[in-house]
Amino acid sequence: MARKNQEVEPEKDNAERWLLTYADLITLLMIFFVVLYSMSKIDADKFRAIADSLNKALGGGTPSKVELSNSPMGPSLFQTGHAQTKATVPGQTDKPDNTANSEYAGQNDNLGSGNVEQENLTIEGIKARLDKFAADNGFEAKLVSSIEERGLVVSIQDTLLFDSGSAVITPKAREVLNKISTVLASAPNYIKVEGHTDNLPIHTPQFPSNWELSVLRATNVVQIMATEGGINPDRLSATGYGEYRPVAANNSDAGRARNRRVDLVILRSKYDLTEPSKNLVGQQISPINP
Repeated sequence: MARKNQEVEPEKDNAERWLLTYADLITLLMIFFVVLYSMSKIDADKFRAIADSLNKALGGGTPSKVELSNSPMGPSLFQTGHAQTKATVPGQTDKPDNTANSEYAGQNDNLGSGNVEQENLTIEGIKARLDKFAADNGFEAKLVSSIEERGLVVSIQDTLLFDSGSAVITPKAREVLNKISTVLASAPNYIKVEGHTDNLPIHTPQFPSNWELSVLRATNVVQIMATEGGINPDRLSATGYGEYRPVAANNSDAGRARNRRVDLVILRSKYDLTEPSKNLVGQQISPINP
């Protein structure tokens, strides 16, 4: 009797044991996809803050804009094929992008093609008015405007503004610059005034080289446009290139005449971020350690 009680009944087969393995597998798969999902997302605010900090630490000026692709799941660094939005650094003022093809990456400000076309029409309108002014006054060959990728370039030959070897603006040139300034005042774009010379050397007490001549000519044009032309000085800058940015060969009188010029460059709005901002006045700039 005792031996009968000690006998163990054979264990029954558990046909549902595979469910445990299946449940473990499903749980691991769910965790795997949750991890993938979390890795594909990014906190846009934190990312912009990090980008801003790195930009300042590396000695950058105006913080660059961070381009994040937009998807129904939130901002991501990966291209998704959906419409994109531009995320700007907090505290930075958005300025319109006005490229003809909207391909200036990192500086487009989520504007529609209407604004691009509007600026193109503005540039074309300014060019048409300047061309008509030159034609009406008989100096089409001395005042030539052209539309380039950076904006509208108004090229004025030196003989229309200065006497030979001089940086003093003639009385007739003042009238020309005032008329041009009236046309340019209708747009808010930055204006770069660039002085150019030919390659013939100059050695005078006032102008030791063509550098000084080109710079002073550009500066004097800026002064007239600001004081008499009514253009805000914040929009103006002067640059002298001397003989080093020719548009024609210097081996003929005609070529040298083309190179002696002052260019007024009305920059497209997309270049606003490359210009020093007056908003930086009063802010402490950290020195760059060697």
